[in-house]
Amino acid sequence: MSGRTRLALCAFAATMMAAGALQPLVEPSKWILQAAFLLALQSGVGVLARRVPLARILTVALQVLVTLVSLTVAFARDHALFGVLPGPEAVRRLAELLTAGGDDVGRYAIPAPATDGIRLMLIGGVLLIGLAVDVLAVTFRSAAPAGLPLLALYSVAAGLSDGGAGWFWFLLAACGYLLLLLAEGRDRLSRWGRVFGGVSRTSGGLAAGLEGPGRAMAPVRTGRRIGAVALGVALAVPAALPALDGGLLGGTGGTSGRGSGGGTISAVNPLVSLQNNLNQPENREVISYRSNAADPQDFYLRILALDQFSGGEWRPSTRRLKDVPDRLPQPAGLAQDVTVTEVRTNLAASRSYAQTYLPLPYPASEVDVRGRWRFEPEGRTLVGDDGQTTRGARYEVSSLVVEPTAAQLAGALAPPSDLLGEYTRVPRSLPDVVARTAKRVTEGASSDYEAAVKLQDWFASEGGFRYDTTVTSGTGTAAIERFLKDKEGFCVHFSSTMAAMARSLGIPARVAVGFTPGTVQADGSVSVGLRDAHAWPELYFQGVGWTRFEPTPSRGSTPSYTRPDAPTQDPSDPTAPTEGASVAPSAAPTASQSCPVQLRREGECGASAAAGAVDSGGSGAGGGAAVLWGLGILLLLTVPFLPMVWRLRLRARRLGRSEGRTPADATARVMAVWREMTDTAWDHGIAPDDSQTPRKTAARLVRLGGIDATAAAAAHRVAGAVEQVLYAPAPRPVDGSAEDVRAVRAALWAAAGRWGRLRATLAPRSAVRVMWALSERRADLGRRWSDRVGRGSWAARLRRPSRQQG
Repeated sequence: MSGRTRLALCAFAATMMAAGALQPLVEPSKWILQAAFLLALQSGVGVLARRVPLARILTVALQVLVTLVSLTVAFARDHALFGVLPGPEAVRRLAELLTAGGDDVGRYAIPAPATDGIRLMLIGGVLLIGLAVDVLAVTFRSAAPAGLPLLALYSVAAGLSDGGAGWFWFLLAACGYLLLLLAEGRDRLSRWGRVFGGVSRTSGGLAAGLEGPGRAMAPVRTGRRIGAVALGVALAVPAALPALDGGLLGGTGGTSGRGSGGGTISAVNPLVSLQNNLNQPENREVISYRSNAADPQDFYLRILALDQFSGGEWRPSTRRLKDVPDRLPQPAGLAQDVTVTEVRTNLAASRSYAQTYLPLPYPASEVDVRGRWRFEPEGRTLVGDDGQTTRGARYEVSSLVVEPTAAQLAGALAPPSDLLGEYTRVPRSLPDVVARTAKRVTEGASSDYEAAVKLQDWFASEGGFRYDTTVTSGTGTAAIERFLKDKEGFCVHFSSTMAAMARSLGIPARVAVGFTPGTVQADGSVSVGLRDAHAWPELYFQGVGWTRFEPTPSRGSTPSYTRPDAPTQDPSDPTAPTEGASVAPSAAPTASQSCPVQLRREGECGASAAAGAVDSGGSGAGGGAAVLWGLGILLLLTVPFLPMVWRLRLRARRLGRSEGRTPADATARVMAVWREMTDTAWDHGIAPDDSQTPRKTAARLVRLGGIDATAAAAAHRVAGAVEQVLYAPAPRPVDGSAEDVRAVRAALWAAAGRWGRLRATLAPRSAVRVMWALSERRADLGRRWSDRVGRGSWAARLRRPSRQQG
């Protein structure tokens, strides 16, 4: 087995050992077998290409092409040309899978199901890392830098997983990297024998420069040092990575595993991009609806609830999902004596609105919607499954309008102990000012309800707070403390701070995200735009359930049960719907007008992305990914022609030189022509031999190239010109050398076969000079750095002088 083949096997093994760290992220883990097979195919193509041998750039290009074809066959065979070639439809399909995979990463908790999108991301990532390792360690024979992509693969896995088997996978990846380093050291020693380590600075002189059997060889010693540094970085990087919460980026959270119908789902925090969309210049419509609700001002559309307060942020819990029942269960904590009215609503989402969670009036009792949707009972939300979003969705909802009285809320009994423990939990990092301020504001309150109303009124009107969308966003403890001090922010600050203060008082609380009621249109429908997105706190009262409050000034509507002298309504049958049928929303929703500049400056212009991702246009993410794939294929088709383009340009520059009339200029012109003739011969299979004189080199070219007498005379004339400029006392210009080289090239072209001509044109052997030049430049930079380190650097100053005499 050759040294490069052994290196290729070690590169394959190292990549797969590092890829093992990804196994705990997804189940089942069968995807790794498919990744191993495709990686073996990619590595095998590299081994065969290097045996031909092909130029390095062609070897890498061939491996990339085989990788793309294998991914097409594995994931987009039905859309490929002839079932193999990645045509436009296949590229579009791969882009769709990547987009779906990105959505799945944000939705599923660890271990996530092996959906097609996630498998494509995992296998494609392993193949990309494997290609980088193979190129560095085998093609360019530099195994030490190959540790960087292996480190990246392990670091990603360590950052995403919960660390359950981190040490095992780390040791496995480390062993793979060390195996690669040792294989490279063995390959170098087998080719060069004992390594000359340079002249010793101690006694022994030149003889000490040859490492004896008892000392480590230079490549092995260097490999150990690099390996130690890389492995140390691998330990430090995952520890320094920030904790990533939500979905696949944040561990399992609550219950893990899959129940009936599929797994647990956790949403990426919807408040992350809220501030960037609060000042959108255009209030584009995302949802339109028609409802028979009596009071449209209280008709909030709720998406999900953020019920975990980690200290760094409010985020949604990871919950087990169920199939959507025909009728949703009774809301938790709702008693029979509370006034309830059931209303029906028809909703239509815009094509530009793509959200995993389905906006619903709270609490919904029945949902009629097409598509793949799942039900999360605790938050009473519907979550899209397998890439399902709200884009263009039309659905009908029956929901309850809960109208408690102030007396019912004030007389609420204590909530269940498990609910109280979960929803009053606050982090230890919560500043004391939060609880202290909450007690001061609610002083004199005789019930949790009165305390909640005091908190709401303090934020909305009495506390001197100002609504400002330019304040730095955040829901963690630091942001809450800053908000209480500066008293300026937007709905995210008001809702998260009130919920944290309510929890500090022992009142169960969470933060809800969704839309305010929207704007009634002339045709009777209601339009919900980007600026209607909102966040508000929900507090739990036994007998009523989760209850909305509105602390944000000038946003939404204050609930009637929190206003003074709230009217008391007679109880009604919870199951009796209000008379009147809903009308389906119009097919072409009315476009909303842009927000005035003055209101925008005052922060009265709502939000968008807190309620979901809204496309900036009609193309969506898939179009951008398709463009990227198209550019990638174009690059793959262009790369094989780069050596040919480089040679054509270099030939034109060498043979077209005519500037200058000095002896030095004459020498430069002749030597450029001579290098072009020897490189042309090299492209046609006659390797250069620098040990021979110009005259013998020309004779060798004539003999091996099988050229005619005219071209042979031209080659000898060029050799004579070289001898003249190199050895004559006064070099003089020599005319006609460029034409002589063209004649030699034409003769070599005529003598070569079809394959030889094609090889000389598309893959000229002399193109390797580019890599030589880069290698020399890298070595020169290394020497400069070594000189700098050796002269007065901190490393040199740390060295202790030897006390031994020579």
